Amino acid sequence: MLELELPTRHEWQVSENTYGKLVIEPFEPGFALTVGNAYRRVVLSAIHGAAPTWVKIENVLHEFSHMPGVMEDTLDILMNLRKVVFRLHVNRPKILRLKVQGVGVVKAGDFEADADVDILTPDVPLATLDKDGVLEMEVCIERGRGWVPAERREPEALPINAILLDADFSPVKRVNVHMEPMGQAHERLVIEVWTDGSVTPALAVGEASRILEDHFDLLMTFPVATPESEEAERDELRPRAELNENLFRNVDELELSVRASNCLKTANIRTIADLVQKTEAELLKTKNFGKKSLNEIKTILGEMGLHLGMRLDPEELERLRSQYERTFEG
Repeated sequence: MLELELPTRHEWQVSENTYGKLVIEPFEPGFALTVGNAYRRVVLSAIHGAAPTWVKIENVLHEFSHMPGVMEDTLDILMNLRKVVFRLHVNRPKILRLKVQGVGVVKAGDFEADADVDILTPDVPLATLDKDGVLEMEVCIERGRGWVPAERREPEALPINAILLDADFSPVKRVNVHMEPMGQAHERLVIEVWTDGSVTPALAVGEASRILEDHFDLLMTFPVATPESEEAERDELRPRAELNENLFRNVDELELSVRASNCLKTANIRTIADLVQKTEAELLKTKNFGKKSLNEIKTILGEMGLHLGMRLDPEELERLRSQYERTFEG
C-alpha cells in the first residue's frame, strides 16, 4: 500500500476540568510520537490564558515596602497573587479591586465581583491582617500566552506606584506524551494534559490542533515565489468581508492609547478603512509600534466585527462611502 494509513479512532478516556487523557489510534510506526511531540510543544506554549500583569497597593511604593498591620511582606503578597487562577471572558485588560480591613485572612475571593472575570481559586490566601491592618489594591488581569517577564512588557498608562508582575499566562501546567504498540504494524498515541482549570484539556488540545493546521496549511504547495507573486498571493489570502459603517469613521474615535494613536498618525492612517487594510506585519514595521498596541487595535476592531488584513474593493468602498455620507447628512 502506497498511501499512509491515518488514525481512525480517538477517545478522551478521561475528560475533567484539570486533567484529560486522549487516546488516538492507529498510527503507522514512528508517526505516533511525531504527532504527539508537535502537540506537546504547542499545548505547552501557545494556549492563551489570563494572569495578573500589574498591581497597585495603597501606601506601597515598591515591592520591598512593608505595610503596618499586615503580617506578610509585599513580595509575599505578590507571590500569593500569582497563585490565583483567573478566567477572562474579554480580550481587553480588566481591573479588579479589593479593600479589606480588620483582623482576618484576605483571600482571592475578596476581590469585588466582575462579570468579565472568574476567580477559580477564591480560597487562595493573599495576606493576614491584624486589628489595625488595611489592604487596598487594584490588579490588572490580561490575556496572553506563555511566560512574560515584567521587563519584557510594554507598559502603557501604568498607574503611579504600580508594580509590574512576571506573568504566567499558560493555563497548561503539564503534558505527557507516550506511544503504545498495537501489534507489530501500528502504534497508539496517548496524550495526557494537566491544566489550571481555566481551560479544559479538551479545549487546549482542540486549540493546538487549529494552530498546527494553520501552520501546515502554509506548506501545502511550493510555488516559485517572486516579489510580485508574493504580494498578489497576500492580496488573495486577505479575506473579503462585508463592509460596515465603522469603516468610514476616523481612527481618532477609537479611544486608543496615546502611543497607538501617534503611531497611526505617523503611518498616515486616518480612517478605520485605512487601518483594516493593513496587515499585522505592516503595522509592526511602524516606528514605536509594539505588540501591546497591536493587540489593543485588534481587540477594538474585533468588537466592531472587523479585523486587520481585510481586502476592500475600492469602487465598492467609495460607493458605500457616498451612501453613508448621504444618510448621515440626511
